[in-house]
Amino acid sequence: MALLSMKDVSVAFGGPLLLDHTDLQIEQGERICLLGRNGAGKTTLMKLINGDVLPDAGDIVRRQGVRIARLDQEVPRQLDGTVFDVVFSRLEVRDDLPDSDEEWQKHRQAEDIVSRMRLDADAEFGMLSAGLKRRVLLARALVSDPDILLLDEPTNHLDINSIIWMEDFLLRHVKTLLFVTHDRMFLKKLATRIIELDRGRLTNWLCDYETYLKRKYAEIETEEKQRAAFDKKLAKEEIWRRQGLKARRTRNEGRVRSLEKMRELRRARKERIGTVRMQAQEAERTGKLVIEARNVSYDYEDQPVIRNFSATVMRGDKVGIIGPNGSGKTTLLQILLKNLPPQQGKVRHGTHLNVAYFDQLRAQLDEEKTVQENIGDGNDEVIINGKPRHVIGYLRDFLFTPDRARSPVRILSGGERNRLLLARLFTKPSNLLVLDEPTNDLDVETLELLEDMLLDYSGTLLLVSHDRAFLNHAVTSTLAFEGEGSVNEYVGGYDDWMRQRRPRNEPDKAEKAAARAEKPERQRNRSLKRSYKEQRELDALPQRIESLEAEQEELYQTMADPAFYRQESAEIAKTQERLKTLEHELEASYQRWEALEEI
Repeated sequence: MALLSMKDVSVAFGGPLLLDHTDLQIEQGERICLLGRNGAGKTTLMKLINGDVLPDAGDIVRRQGVRIARLDQEVPRQLDGTVFDVVFSRLEVRDDLPDSDEEWQKHRQAEDIVSRMRLDADAEFGMLSAGLKRRVLLARALVSDPDILLLDEPTNHLDINSIIWMEDFLLRHVKTLLFVTHDRMFLKKLATRIIELDRGRLTNWLCDYETYLKRKYAEIETEEKQRAAFDKKLAKEEIWRRQGLKARRTRNEGRVRSLEKMRELRRARKERIGTVRMQAQEAERTGKLVIEARNVSYDYEDQPVIRNFSATVMRGDKVGIIGPNGSGKTTLLQILLKNLPPQQGKVRHGTHLNVAYFDQLRAQLDEEKTVQENIGDGNDEVIINGKPRHVIGYLRDFLFTPDRARSPVRILSGGERNRLLLARLFTKPSNLLVLDEPTNDLDVETLELLEDMLLDYSGTLLLVSHDRAFLNHAVTSTLAFEGEGSVNEYVGGYDDWMRQRRPRNEPDKAEKAAARAEKPERQRNRSLKRSYKEQRELDALPQRIESLEAEQEELYQTMADPAFYRQESAEIAKTQERLKTLEHELEASYQRWEALEEI
């Protein structure tokens, strides 16, 4: 039996159906990625699965005793206390244990998950960074050992290192997963199945992400051709009907009934959510030199943020800036834009700079004003490429209906706010585009359209992002924060940075294996307390771990193949069970390695 089954489920909130007679099954061991446009109903579907919302029609059947946990897209404002308090608060009371045993068991569970997720149990939750808060909330969701974990945009506000850590943690420790993400690399690494919510209907795609894109575009093209043919026939029949009924009345009555049916089908048709149409207005060209920084240094509370940084940005360069949260990426932007003077060194600008700045905190938006007022600044028209456009018409390009355009900004979702900020940004001509974390909350389709727009932009781009695929597609060079104020420049995007930095900062697999082999040798020379048998066990552990990880990776690849789910259910269950065993063996091996090294 599936962990959860939805049958013929419908739900709406005073408008069109968000879910229209939808079916879904979640099997144990699946890692399902839920795709869909902003506002399609993805969060609503998760709330239905979690039991936070009841369907208007249909049935949701959960296996008896199944535990479900959900990580929300936004950090709850009412949470306070220490990290341990926040995690501990999620544990439920168990009736099968005495009070003293239950309290001890709950404490042990909370301590275990806080330790595994490398969190400081005594740190105040309210004082943590956005990335660490997300990690605490993930621990809070996992502490009850859920059978199904629901994650809504889990990578938002996380830096690249934290995203990679989360990928590995989820692969090792989470049994069954349904997640929404705009991070395509995260999607590719985790998902064994893709489902898409479009116009109230769920479509199942048993393939990898690249194949999904090809099949999806082919399906859209076929649908458009069929609808065009239908509309052409309907128009022809409407012309015939207006000419009046002629002879052979019986045949004509049948044709009228057929026309009525076609009209009904046309009224019931749900159009695809529109595509964002974005275009940056470009100002006159800058000089060849855009920005020059020489020996720039900046410290914060005696901690080095930037040390002896020099770089030259030329017209047409597209520069990505990457680094951990709190490393100083936004500070570097402000120094390069001359909004913040460097403590040492100097910054020089070229001629005719017109800067358009996307602020990750969305401070440029007035939450009490309407969407329309935030764009028009009190005017009904904006000037786009030298021509006046009505604000409502311009906002349609960014998928805001007239009703939504007259709504206050405070009620908008995160994705809508980012679209609004992009719409506001592109009303001003620019030749230097500065984007600080523009990808949070945007759906994948809008993200890809933004990539295409940036590729066509002839001006200069400075981009801060933790989205690895976005960096790969959008930038031609990368500035990377690499510790102790060091900012180094590399050619290309994220993958190019990884290849170029590895010889200096990160050993390859062969080097890691050699280091693992050398470490027990060093320990043997240092320690006289470890027995011969323990030393032999420690020497063998790196090879065993590598073997287990290789088998685990092979199983992940197998389960990502659509053909895997066409096998007999017994074979699928056998593979899933082996994967679970591997995860336990790996965890035990790492714990044993740590224990032996501590002797």
